[in-house]
Amino acid sequence: MSPGRQPWLSLQGLVSTFIRILGPTSSLVYPSCLQTPWNKTFGTRPRREKAEVPLSVQSLRFLQLELSEMEAFVNQHKSKAIKRQTVITTMTTLKKNLADEDAMSCLVLGTENKELLVLDPEAFTVLTKMSLPSVPVFLEISGQFDVEFRLAAACRNGNIYILRRDSKHPKYCIELRAQPVGLVRVHKVLVVGSTQDSLHGFTHKGKKLWTVQMPAPILTMNLLEQRSRGLQAVMAGLANSEVRIYRDKALLNVIRTPDAVTSLCFGRYGREDNTLIMTTKGGGLIIKILKRTAVFVEGGGEVGPPPAQSMKLSVPRKTRLYVDQTLREREAGTAMHRTFQTDLYLLRLRAARAYVQALESSLSPVSATAREPLKLHAVVQGLGPTFKLTLHLQNTSMARPIVGLLICFLYNQAFYALPRAFFKVPLLVPGLSYPLETFVESLSDKGISDSIKVLVLREGQAAPLLSAHVNMPVSEGLAAA
Repeated sequence: MSPGRQPWLSLQGLVSTFIRILGPTSSLVYPSCLQTPWNKTFGTRPRREKAEVPLSVQSLRFLQLELSEMEAFVNQHKSKAIKRQTVITTMTTLKKNLADEDAMSCLVLGTENKELLVLDPEAFTVLTKMSLPSVPVFLEISGQFDVEFRLAAACRNGNIYILRRDSKHPKYCIELRAQPVGLVRVHKVLVVGSTQDSLHGFTHKGKKLWTVQMPAPILTMNLLEQRSRGLQAVMAGLANSEVRIYRDKALLNVIRTPDAVTSLCFGRYGREDNTLIMTTKGGGLIIKILKRTAVFVEGGGEVGPPPAQSMKLSVPRKTRLYVDQTLREREAGTAMHRTFQTDLYLLRLRAARAYVQALESSLSPVSATAREPLKLHAVVQGLGPTFKLTLHLQNTSMARPIVGLLICFLYNQAFYALPRAFFKVPLLVPGLSYPLETFVESLSDKGISDSIKVLVLREGQAAPLLSAHVNMPVSEGLAAA
């Protein structure tokens, strides 16, 4: 080879010789492998993904050889037929023509070369072949092969593809946000477990129905079918050594195991129809038999809205007045909103003014000044005509006592009479509530009542520190007389 000649020109001659010897049955794609100069960084992965025809194992090994080894490899394998062998990634069964439990079933295989093969149960020949965009890892099938069936395949690219009986390619595609870790069909719902620690329910057309979050990563999934009660549920083995059983998004039961469960199988075992067999991460085997009288009830771990939310409300019929008011609000909605906002602002203004006035005149039962932290509470007891009025006065300061306070009562002398309308308050210790008692006698026999105003004063000051208005009840003694 001359110094100025490119290496891929010599490779072109060798490949041409290789194709002439092996004939047109070779799956090596001549143009695609020689469109770029040969480089040692070219591996089998780009050829496997970009070739128009999938390459065989011999072709892949040939592309990995050095230039000096290619001629010997061609002479060694020129008399052998090129075959493409694949690896089975998943498998399941499909009923042939009857849905009975002991009916004949076909074997369905998912292979590494992105194909699904349905084998005849007697001759083990390929009945049909279907192609997928990615390698299948989980299969779920419903129906019969000779009648109608629907196949769901979860693949390595994070998608689930739905195929029908007469379709060679997927009809629907479900895109997941994470890689699938399990696929189970419960009635007409596809339940998928993902690496985001969650279960998702989908229809066969790809519509998402619900999502349930798991407390730990999902390791395995399988179907629990109790034919005697018509129950179908999904079992999920978690990494926290729990096996959770769900019917849709309702939690039915939780089984706690000594070790994390890696595989589940529910069915007939010996004489028992409902037996759960589990294998653990450490190599253990656990067998649990379901009681014949057992009934699964939705537990407190149900996820989703409460049942009361799905109840239909009893909405009354629309009256003529309601329709007229609706039309009025629709036509004059802006003006009504402005009027409402104006009234609301006026209400807030009046409330603020009244609050300021109460603070300035000490009309509130709590002192607003930090120098005299006081709190006053009044309680009236009795049926009349004599009432017992108890004033609870408290010093709310942290450590300073208060002395020199006076209590004054302002009332209508035509309605009430008090033995003492003015008396002195003893020393108030911080934090204690002092009950100050007095008696009020009702003088009116007309069954009317009035209010009594209680003022707390400081000696030598005219402005009260705080006040309270006591609404006196109607005297029942004079009214009955």
